[in-house]
Amino acid sequence: MRFYGMKQRHIARLSMTGCASLVALAWATSPHAQTVTDPAASRDARIEAIQAELNTLQAELAALRQEGRTPVASAPGQAAPQVPTPPTPGSAATAGLGQPLAPGETGTSNATLAADHPRIFGAGIPTTGAVSRIDSGHPIISTGDGRFTASLLGVMQFDVADYFQHAAGTLATDFRRAGAASNTAHALDLADGTTFRRARIGIGGHAFGDFEYSVLFDFGGAGEEAAGHVQELWLQYSGIKYTHIRVGAFAPFIGLEDAGSTNGMMFLERPSVSDVARGLAGADYREGGQIAFTGERWFASGAITGRQVNTAGSTTAQPYQDPLGFIARAGLLPIKSNADLVHVGVHGSYVAHPANTAGPNAAPGTAISPLDLSVTPELTVDSTRLIDTGSIDALHAYTAGVEFAAQHRNFQVQGEYERFGIERRAVGIANPRFDGFYVEGSWIITGQQRRYNDGNYAFDGPEVIGSFNPKSGSYGVWELALRYSDIDLNFDQGVAGAALPVGGVRGGNQKIATAGINWYLNSISRVMFDYQLVTIDRLSPSAITYQTPVGAQIGQSYSAGSLRFQLAF
Repeated sequence: MRFYGMKQRHIARLSMTGCASLVALAWATSPHAQTVTDPAASRDARIEAIQAELNTLQAELAALRQEGRTPVASAPGQAAPQVPTPPTPGSAATAGLGQPLAPGETGTSNATLAADHPRIFGAGIPTTGAVSRIDSGHPIISTGDGRFTASLLGVMQFDVADYFQHAAGTLATDFRRAGAASNTAHALDLADGTTFRRARIGIGGHAFGDFEYSVLFDFGGAGEEAAGHVQELWLQYSGIKYTHIRVGAFAPFIGLEDAGSTNGMMFLERPSVSDVARGLAGADYREGGQIAFTGERWFASGAITGRQVNTAGSTTAQPYQDPLGFIARAGLLPIKSNADLVHVGVHGSYVAHPANTAGPNAAPGTAISPLDLSVTPELTVDSTRLIDTGSIDALHAYTAGVEFAAQHRNFQVQGEYERFGIERRAVGIANPRFDGFYVEGSWIITGQQRRYNDGNYAFDGPEVIGSFNPKSGSYGVWELALRYSDIDLNFDQGVAGAALPVGGVRGGNQKIATAGINWYLNSISRVMFDYQLVTIDRLSPSAITYQTPVGAQIGQSYSAGSLRFQLAF
């Protein structure tokens, strides 16, 4: 803007000087002027001087026209031309600025302009013309050399579900309960319906070749859509061989299922055991820093994490101390070929201290740093959690897991085992431990392979070439998938009909068998169908709180069918 203003003032000065010169010339040639200063030599000298100055002004105006400027003066009888609005940096008006002049072109080089005016053109940022393209459905803008890219990101996951349960009875006769005692009614009648599980929009890409970035917002949710919040907001440097350094808000790598994209999962949701493991120190929109090392057949990463970003307009009270966690993961590919792949890995996390929510003046008996392990039953149209450890005042917590996967052409199987532990703040009470696992596999009946991502050592959906088009005989990619998961959040639970032992935890045991069909219409859209058999085995933690007989069975068995319509680019 400063440069543009200087140009306008310069043109105005030229115009005023030209007008003054014309007036002086007219006065000098008038009879009145001849009577006052009659000597011919003096008059001719003044006329020549004025003519020379006019010639100079005309030359300067011509030069400005050659450089694309608009003069403020106009020929007699013509309207003055409009002064253009200065171009916005990065707009179409500045595309191509900074390049040298073409052969035979006259005027000032745009490269010179860019160097002289960095506030408009950006110091160190190339001003070469942008290239736009659609890559497998992803809109991308990049510079010609590819060092700067910007890709529009969007995800829609619209879920529909129907739960098949026994009819609800009265609280006095129907003892099915939710994870939390306050949510009893929902356990008796899980809500059929729809939800936008994920509704994301953002931008990501590269800068200066070695830097990567992502800015992603999410407006979806579990059960009900959430207020918009930061899903990802990070900057990564990848200029050192094998090394990627990331900082911001993101989901750090912890486990095989966790590291994979939700756009390419076999099922609508992750296995419950993976969700619990990632939730302690990782999970979505977690603030922190991560360093990852990737080779052709190996992977290792470590992260330091803090709190999760709150949603817009959140009323969540700020803790007195943010949580502090550490995450590590390592993996190997002992077999890797076009047709076969074997993946083995280990991972774990450690919470050095959970968030302090009570402060320095907490009353005796108040939980200082409560942790609660709970999870939905792998379907979130109804977000009710049916297994829940309840609040445990914790000093530390940890997870440890192993991962395995094998792929042969269009067949794939993978599984993980997780163990969790919590060190209580209270002394003299046993520290609880929990565990779980899952096994899942898929067969792509149309022959494609699931892709393996060397950047995060996890699987993604198959490559889809072309699009669904019955007229041309193209019907997309079809995949069949099966999964069995088991997570046990009980610790020293005692026996049915008896009260909970001191230090025991009746979080519940959840087993789910799922069958799925995935239809990939093209590279950006797919339809998923899952059918689940769910079994919850849980004893009442408290007869008073849960309004049940002492040690009553509060679990249940049911089935559910669900659909997802997905758009992701």
